[in-house]
Amino acid sequence: MSEANPPVEERLRRLAEPEKEVASGTPTLVVGPYLTRRRSGGEADGPPPNPRAFESRLEEAVGLAGAIDLRVVEAIVTQLSAPRPATYLGKGKVEELKGIVTAHEIRLVVMDCALSPVQQRNLEKEWGAKVIDRTGLILEIFGRRARTKEGALQVELAHLNYQKSRLVRSWTHLERQRGGYGFLGGPGETQIEADRRQIQERMTRIERDLETVTRTRALHRTSRRRVPYPIIALVGYTNAGKSTLFNRMTRAEVMAENMLFATLDPTSRAIALPHGEKAILSDTVGFISDLPTMLVAAFRATLEDVIEADVLLHVRDVSHGETLAQAEDVRQVLRDLDIDPEDRGRIIEVWNKADLIDADERARLEAVIARMDPHERPALVSAVTGEGIEELLRVVEDRIARDRPTYAVTLDPGDGAGINWLYEQAEIFARRDGEEGVDFVVRIASEKEPRFLQRFPKARRAAAA
Repeated sequence: MSEANPPVEERLRRLAEPEKEVASGTPTLVVGPYLTRRRSGGEADGPPPNPRAFESRLEEAVGLAGAIDLRVVEAIVTQLSAPRPATYLGKGKVEELKGIVTAHEIRLVVMDCALSPVQQRNLEKEWGAKVIDRTGLILEIFGRRARTKEGALQVELAHLNYQKSRLVRSWTHLERQRGGYGFLGGPGETQIEADRRQIQERMTRIERDLETVTRTRALHRTSRRRVPYPIIALVGYTNAGKSTLFNRMTRAEVMAENMLFATLDPTSRAIALPHGEKAILSDTVGFISDLPTMLVAAFRATLEDVIEADVLLHVRDVSHGETLAQAEDVRQVLRDLDIDPEDRGRIIEVWNKADLIDADERARLEAVIARMDPHERPALVSAVTGEGIEELLRVVEDRIARDRPTYAVTLDPGDGAGINWLYEQAEIFARRDGEEGVDFVVRIASEKEPRFLQRFPKARRAAAA
C-alpha cells in the first residue's frame, strides 16, 4: 500500500492523535479575529460579541499556544464585522497575514475562533502553513494532558467528532471511489465515506467504553455515599489556582503549574475539616470562555463530581484583570450542567491569589467582602502561601453542617468506646472533663442522628455551636 493511500486503520490512527503535526517549538502566528457589533438601523444584528477586551482574549490564546510549547513569533488582533464564508477574514487581511507568515517562516497559524472545514482548508492554501482553530488547539492540549482512561477516551471521542467533517482537507485521495463489498457489488463507496464510517464505528466503541467507565465511577460515588462523606468540588476558570488550592487543602501533589488546562482528569482526596469530620475534595478540569460545545458534552462525565457535590468552591483569580468575565464564564458552564450558580447554600466563592495583589487592591476587596451578607461572603485566600485556608475550611464546614443538630452529652470517664465513637462519627465543639463525667457538645450528621440517640439516649439538644 503506497503512502499516498494508507490503509484505513492507519488513517484512523492518525485521526485519533490530536493535531499530531503540531510540535513543540513550532514557529507560530496567533491571530485574534474578533467580531465587533454590527448595526443595521441602530440595532445590533446577530449575537452580541464577547464582552472581553480584545487584548485580553489574544493574551489567553497565546497562553493556550504556550500550554503545548508552541513558539509564538507574533500575535495579532484583527477586527471584523462578520466572518467571510470562504476564509473567515477579508481578502486584504489574508494577504497581509500571508506576508507575515512568509517573512517569519511561520509553520502554524492559530486562529482564535471556530473555523469551518472549508475556511480552514482555504487559509492553509493561501498561507502555505498549517492552520488550526480554537477548538483544534484546545483538543491538542486536552490530548496531551489526559492521563486516565476516561480522560483519554473523552479526548479521542471529541477529536474524532471534530475531524469527521474535516477529512477532505487531510488527504486528496479520499474522493476516489472503490468497488463494492459482499455479493451485491455495485459502484461502492468513496474513500471518504469509508473513512467516515470507520470513524463512526470507533466513536460508537468509545461511547460504549465510556459508559462502562461512567458506571464504575457511579459505583465509586455510591460507595462514598455509604460512608458517607460530604463531597466538595473545586470549579473555576482554567489557571485560577484550583490544583494548587487542592494540594494545599489535601497535602497532595497534583500537577499544579502556571499554564492553562494543567488539570484534566478528576482527582479526589479525603480532607479533615476543623472539627474532625472527613470530606472528599475533588479537583476538576478548568472552564474557559467559548468552550467548544463538543467538549462540554464529551467531558460531562468528568464533571459528574461537580453535579453530585454537596458544596462547590468557585475558585477565582482575583489578581487577573478579567476576573469578573472569567467568573461569568464559569457560571454559564454551571448553568449548562443544570446547576444554579446563584445557589449560595451550595456555592462558596474563593478569591484566590491574594499574594499577587497590592495593598490598595487588598483593602478594596476586603471592603467589598465586609459589605456583603455574612452567608454570601467569599473567602480571600492564597493557595501558595496558605493565607486564609483555615478560615475557608471553617466556612466549608459550616456550609455542609448548616442544618445539622447540635447535642450536649455527658459520658462516664471510663466509657472509652463511647468517647471514641463521638470522635469518629461526630464533630466535637467542646469537651470538659469533670469529676462526674466528661461533657461534650457535638454536631451530628442527620443520617447518623438515629444511631447517636440510640447509643446516647440521655443526649439533649443544644444551641447551635
